[in-house]
Amino acid sequence: MTTYQRIYSAVRRIPRGRVATYGQIAELAGLEGHARQVGYALHNLPSGSGVPWHRVVNARGEISARRGSDWGELQRRLLEAEKVKFDAKGRIDLTRFRWSV
Repeated sequence: MTTYQRIYSAVRRIPRGRVATYGQIAELAGLEGHARQVGYALHNLPSGSGVPWHRVVNARGEISARRGSDWGELQRRLLEAEKVKFDAKGRIDLTRFRWSV
């Protein structure tokens, strides 16, 4: 299994209505300390893959939006559709919504 496949497999495990951090996914994929690699893998995710990429957020519970793109807004809408709540600063309460493996 390739590195990206291990990352995608870990992301597929995140249940609806929960989020995981890039670091958490890296650890689950056997890549502890390589959270950035998770970001690269999700950026290169093939269209129509079915991987719930929108459930991965940064360690502060924020969406890491790409510059010049609407992906951050889409990610927020997808999470809100799953009943994930954001505070006034656009953060998710990780103590409440973070997925526990």
